[in-house]
Amino acid sequence: MTSGARDSIVDVDGVLVGHHQRLDEQWASGTSVVLVPRGAVAAVDVRGGGPGTRETDVLEPTHLVSQAHGVVLTGGSAYGLAAADGAMRWLEERGHGLQVGAHAHEVVPVVPAAVLFDLPMSDWGNRPDAEFGRLACEAATAHDAREGNVGAGTGAVAGALKGGIGTASAVFRSAALGVDVTVGALFAVNSLGSVIDPETGLPWDPDPGLRSPAGAEIAAARARHDPDAGRPGRHGTASRPLNTTIGVVAVDLALTKAHCRRVAVAAHDGLARAIRPAHSMLDGDTAFVLATGDQEPGAQWVPVLDEVCAVAARVVQRAIVRAVLAAEPVGEVTSYTRLYPSARE
Repeated sequence: MTSGARDSIVDVDGVLVGHHQRLDEQWASGTSVVLVPRGAVAAVDVRGGGPGTRETDVLEPTHLVSQAHGVVLTGGSAYGLAAADGAMRWLEERGHGLQVGAHAHEVVPVVPAAVLFDLPMSDWGNRPDAEFGRLACEAATAHDAREGNVGAGTGAVAGALKGGIGTASAVFRSAALGVDVTVGALFAVNSLGSVIDPETGLPWDPDPGLRSPAGAEIAAARARHDPDAGRPGRHGTASRPLNTTIGVVAVDLALTKAHCRRVAVAAHDGLARAIRPAHSMLDGDTAFVLATGDQEPGAQWVPVLDEVCAVAARVVQRAIVRAVLAAEPVGEVTSYTRLYPSARE
């Protein structure tokens, strides 16, 4: 198993990624889109106790519509769900969506969405709207592998450190199919739990290849961030009672909705490996899955699905860690690289 060319979800054929954000004295929020304009079989698994979502019921394996045309990940709490309106309009204007009439333009794009709680990071009333969704779609390309303070990760906080957007991919040779399969993930990390072990200053996941921070840095970090003090707002004054890690996994196989649902379940395994604690009542942890390919598993679907699930968990784990490693401070919310500089030297 190796990383894809960009080590990003855009390594999966047919996937476009775009971000739009505002980051200034009054704003720290944004919207990310994962677009599949030609459509992709989709599913979702929601594990957090406080989710904010849109169009998730349509993704149930027993329901009629099998494909989505994009997924919106956004800040703004429930207000941010409006960003999906802009993504829908952008797709409709280009003729992408479920055909519901006799004419080509009579389409309904299927655009599920999930939000994270970043309201304390901006002045009240400043949150993503439909224009954020439209501009994120305008920016979408098959090359965008940015991480950290972009899109939905702009105002994200992971534990006591700055969170953000993280992405990763893996290419593996399927033993069951005899072909190469690409799995990618993009996650916005705004978790109640921490991605970093306070005892070592390293991620719970050992993959990044960091070296142990200096002992003085670890001691200073533990003294600065009381784990019982709650999460800071942008200027250190507001508590953060609501959180959420949300993201998308994509695979270049022709999976069914039921198969995609199993991959979404596995994605949460990766989330739980990277974040401790995970899936709390104050998180809205949500994982979407998009299957973009033409290769069908056929009679080998059981071993193929197990392969994909194992890789998906690993890719999600890596994407979450990378989000925190790439993030930069915003206001009084510090970042991993600011707190533990010797780990990256």
